[in-house]
Amino acid sequence: MSDAASRLAALAEDLLGVPLPLRVRAWDGSEAGPPGEGPVLIVRHRRALRRMVWKPGELGLARAWVAGDLDVEGDLFRALGLMAGLVWERDADQGGALDAVRDPRVRAAARELLRLAGPWLPPRPPAEEVRRRRGPLHTKGRDRQAISHHYDVGNDFYELVLGPSMVYSCAYWTDGGTLEDAQHDKLELICRKLGLREGDRLLDVGCGWGSMALHAARHHGAGVVGITLSAEQAAYARKRVADEGLTDRVEIRVQDYRDVRDGPYDAISSIGMAEHVGAVQYRQYADDLYALLKPGGRLLNHQIARRPERDEEAYRVDPFIDAYVFPDGELAPVGRTAAILEEAGFEVRDVEALREHYALTLRRWVANLEDHWDEAVRLTSAARARVWRLYMAASAVSFERNRIGVNQILAVRTPESGTAGVPLRTRVWG
Repeated sequence: MSDAASRLAALAEDLLGVPLPLRVRAWDGSEAGPPGEGPVLIVRHRRALRRMVWKPGELGLARAWVAGDLDVEGDLFRALGLMAGLVWERDADQGGALDAVRDPRVRAAARELLRLAGPWLPPRPPAEEVRRRRGPLHTKGRDRQAISHHYDVGNDFYELVLGPSMVYSCAYWTDGGTLEDAQHDKLELICRKLGLREGDRLLDVGCGWGSMALHAARHHGAGVVGITLSAEQAAYARKRVADEGLTDRVEIRVQDYRDVRDGPYDAISSIGMAEHVGAVQYRQYADDLYALLKPGGRLLNHQIARRPERDEEAYRVDPFIDAYVFPDGELAPVGRTAAILEEAGFEVRDVEALREHYALTLRRWVANLEDHWDEAVRLTSAARARVWRLYMAASAVSFERNRIGVNQILAVRTPESGTAGVPLRTRVWG
């Protein structure tokens, strides 16, 4: 087969309607596309094409990437940014992705890809892909499976990616500084928004590796209950609590938020956890947290949000994220989240958008992963490391291009007296 790269570039141009903005290097050593020092899309094996033929769309591409059949040489962020305008935004403007059944361009592309790929059967999906899910969506058992897939991949791996702070959510960037500085400032911002004082009871829903619980206890004198569905997270957090001598103030449980029965709490933090709740359960989530707060208690809900859809019924979970990263995870528009919290009885007092902050955070995490690539592969697998590199880099580009955002919603269980107890001026936390 001669000059596979030119055939692939021509095929992409026919499908997209414009020249491919990336140079292509194929398995036969051929290259095609724009010259220069830009990123290069590497098709290492014809097996990548078979994956795309048998599973058209994002999932086929994701399988090829995870398996190592596809790669990018050079700046991955730039490569994703160049492709974003041709794929993500264009599909959204046209009301959806290319239809693999009805669109004649896709059918023609599939036929050409099949000729290039050869007449072999479809490759098996990478082992890192979630395939078997037990139970109805967002039941307690199925949620435990989803959380375990994402978080129980080894605490040592997360230490490489997240750094010493071990905070797996958007940092808060003020005057530069390190990732650890920005994560400290984010935790402090949340504590101030919650108005934590000595002796307050804080419930940290989705406590991760215990960083928020430790910060609230150490710097604000709160008594904290942190809950997670990940056994590995809980073991790590408990050790940190013991090492810091805070076992009298911090308790870490492996527990579902639906099973917490020891309220009332003065405050609740939910940081990067509500994305796992799902639309079918979100009202119960809001009702349960409302019931666990005392009158006047505050909730800080820190959550990724998507842009609203023209037709909300047509919303679909991202195939790559669902299959490899956050099984059953769902994103909602921030307006819908605020509305459900208010339907449950909360008074929403403040919404702060931190979209650009998350893009900066993700770029630091990708740098950490790339700087420790060999060790990350040793701790997990090459395929798992590729999942994380693509997921974090693509997410950074999504935040930068306003495809997704992240917001902190401060909500209060305002008592009948109407006295919410928050500052008269917004953003004056203290």
